[in-house]
Amino acid sequence: MGKLFGTDGIRGLANTYPMTPEIALKAGRASVAYFRKYQGIAHPKIVVGRDTRISGPMLESAIMAGICSMGGEAVRAGVIPTPGVAYVARTIGADAGIVISASHNPYEDNGIKFFKGDGYKLSDAEESELEALILDSEMLRRAEKINAVGRIYPLTDAARTYQQFLGGIMEDAANFKGRQLVIDCSNGATSAIAPELFASLGFDVISLSSTPNGTNINAECGSQHPEKLAETLLKNSAEIGLAFDGDGDRLIAVDEKGVVLTGDQIIAICALFLDRHKQLNNRTVVSTVMSNIGLGTVLRKQGIRHVMSDVGDRYVMTEMLNSGAVVGGEDSGHIIFHDHHTTGDGMLAALQLIKVMTATGKSLSELAKVMTVSPQVLINVPVKTKLDLGTIPEIQTTIRSVENDLNEKGRVLVRYSGTQSMCRVMVEAPTEKDAGLWAQQIAEVIAEKIG
Repeated sequence: MGKLFGTDGIRGLANTYPMTPEIALKAGRASVAYFRKYQGIAHPKIVVGRDTRISGPMLESAIMAGICSMGGEAVRAGVIPTPGVAYVARTIGADAGIVISASHNPYEDNGIKFFKGDGYKLSDAEESELEALILDSEMLRRAEKINAVGRIYPLTDAARTYQQFLGGIMEDAANFKGRQLVIDCSNGATSAIAPELFASLGFDVISLSSTPNGTNINAECGSQHPEKLAETLLKNSAEIGLAFDGDGDRLIAVDEKGVVLTGDQIIAICALFLDRHKQLNNRTVVSTVMSNIGLGTVLRKQGIRHVMSDVGDRYVMTEMLNSGAVVGGEDSGHIIFHDHHTTGDGMLAALQLIKVMTATGKSLSELAKVMTVSPQVLINVPVKTKLDLGTIPEIQTTIRSVENDLNEKGRVLVRYSGTQSMCRVMVEAPTEKDAGLWAQQIAEVIAEKIG
């Protein structure tokens, strides 16, 4: 039994360790013990939300049983996007929030991630302490001494409350009447509310992948697979396409020409707009080490400070809090607008992007020209073990050779996945062909040594 927490909570194959009802039960108990200790509250109130996976209700029941067995109060929010749990926990005065989701992973997987009552994710140190409690063999004995067993309270309007919060961000819905957009909900947590949200703003909405059945979440749809979204957009001459992932915390956009924009491009568009309107606090933007080199280039040209963080939106948020930035995110589409929320939010990011289009009167393809995307190739190499890459001479020699060939015209990033047994090899180069060849060179050596 190794470390439970990865880049973003606990994740794995549902019904297989660590993503079992037993661990979920312990996670519920541990969350009460943890937040009771730090909040000084006898009966912590914890919001529990989930996405649409078939294993969700099973894990939800186990977590809530664990909460109640330790004398906590479990607030069942039902199916709701991850950022919705953060928002609801904050607004109802809860002490914590727990999300059951594996984000963009296939339906067979699931995960558990935690928010504090203020809507922020836990730090590494906080996760380590919570993990120790989950694995604490004495937790059951402590639970058995609880006299006041907690209750489960259904919060039937949680998703709608979150939808209303998002709708309130847009000041003038009349601007959008008669305008057409296509959304892909990934058969996930945004399926019930995203079509209604954008329709309520006046849009003529074409909705894709918004009929979840428990096993079709992220299946050839959503932010990971925007091809059908682009095809539908072109067929209907819509002006923008929006793709969310299974838990609704990331956004990928498609312009009116069917071209897919990355998260970095969305960050660039929104950051430059806010900067022009003196709303980019400290003239600072945060992104991760995986961000495209083109983002840093455009920010430097505009005199905007660019802060880099580790991969994961909670690390982005940490750097945002340290630097006072109000915009940050990942190329994968996790984008944080701290003026409005405490975590990455796909629908919120979509609304901010639409705001820029409306205010400037420009199409998305015009706006996207602010950033030149350097060709980038990412190869995921399955590995048997996660040895320190710096201790494997053959891998280091190959990486240095590629970096010498690039000669500052690109970059190499090699890192392990925080949620899967994968080593990610990313190369940026002047051409996609070069990036692919160099990435393959490194990937082959990694596969040979630790694959």
